[in-house]
Amino acid sequence: MNGYIYVLQSLKNGRFYIGSTNNLERRLIEHNQGRSTYTSFTKPFKMIFSQKFDNLSIARKIEFKLKQFKSKKVIIDIIKSGVIKIDEFSNISW
Repeated sequence: MNGYIYVLQSLKNGRFYIGSTNNLERRLIEHNQGRSTYTSFTKPFKMIFSQKFDNLSIARKIEFKLKQFKSKKVIIDIIKSGVIKIDEFSNISW
């Protein structure tokens, strides 16, 4: 099953949210309906980036690593480039 990394931007305060899923449409709807506790207070969202991976496990590992950076610059760089380069995550054990 494919996995996706996505970046949402809050239309309320402009903040970004990084997530992973196997269904982008469903996940955006869930965020905008307030089903995610972390994002329920900053909805609505628009999806500004997504990237498909071979499986959800890889997507989740990359999501975890991206969140560890805690850097808005990293997110903006990904959005601008339009791609997450896997080689930047070579230290992840797959």
